[in-house]
Amino acid sequence: MASSSASASAALISSPNPRSSSFISPKSQTLSFSSSPSLSFQSKSLRSSLSLRPSTPRRNAFVVKSSLPLVGNQAPDFEAEAVFDQEFIKVKLSDYIGKKYVILFFYPLDFTFVCPTEITAFSDRYAEFEKINTEVLGVSVDSVFSHLAWVQTDRKSGGLGDLNYPLISDVTKSISKAFNVLIEDQGIALRGLFIIDKEGVIQHSTINNLAIGRSVDETLRTLQALQYVQENPDEVCPAGWKPGEKSMKPDPKGSKEYFAAI
Repeated sequence: MASSSASASAALISSPNPRSSSFISPKSQTLSFSSSPSLSFQSKSLRSSLSLRPSTPRRNAFVVKSSLPLVGNQAPDFEAEAVFDQEFIKVKLSDYIGKKYVILFFYPLDFTFVCPTEITAFSDRYAEFEKINTEVLGVSVDSVFSHLAWVQTDRKSGGLGDLNYPLISDVTKSISKAFNVLIEDQGIALRGLFIIDKEGVIQHSTINNLAIGRSVDETLRTLQALQYVQENPDEVCPAGWKPGEKSMKPDPKGSKEYFAAI
């Protein structure tokens, strides 16, 4: 689990649903590319390191330093370019405050191996997150041009095809650094995932090393448990809890009722 100095103000697009009329329309957005980074794809050797580094003795060589845990604190705010619906848009995390929960996940690089399996899995299940008032945002250190090229590549060729949520470009690596997932000596992010509530507070985080993909099922289950305890503040969710199952009262007497029933 990562911990970090979570300083900035909180979390998340004016209308958080990319399909709503008040969302920054990709089709109507006019952007200046004078300052946009030029298209560049990382070298084969760097991409190969995604599958090799986790199995080498250096896999734990980086050190994460922070003074406060990210979980329980405001999510670091950011505004960045992204690709959605094969167009360039702007995404500002704090625009979601008071509107939606957010699943923010980082992945190492475009055009790699584990990454497309995660990205497409979240896209294929997007409707389940949308149903419970949640937006999904993917982030990597690649440029928007690389994101666009990957989206325009067929899945059978290792591409993504059209996605149901934005892919954010973190070419400055500032977002990855703020969320404490950046591997400094490689310039890429670990597989960090953060669940941010409607107040902009990080309520859950997981970080996997480069070779280990994440579970959409577990992300959804954790999100549902978070929403349940926020709606029922006098209850807590035991291990593996799913909607419809028995919760627990967090006191000696109330907890006995739970343990007696299982």
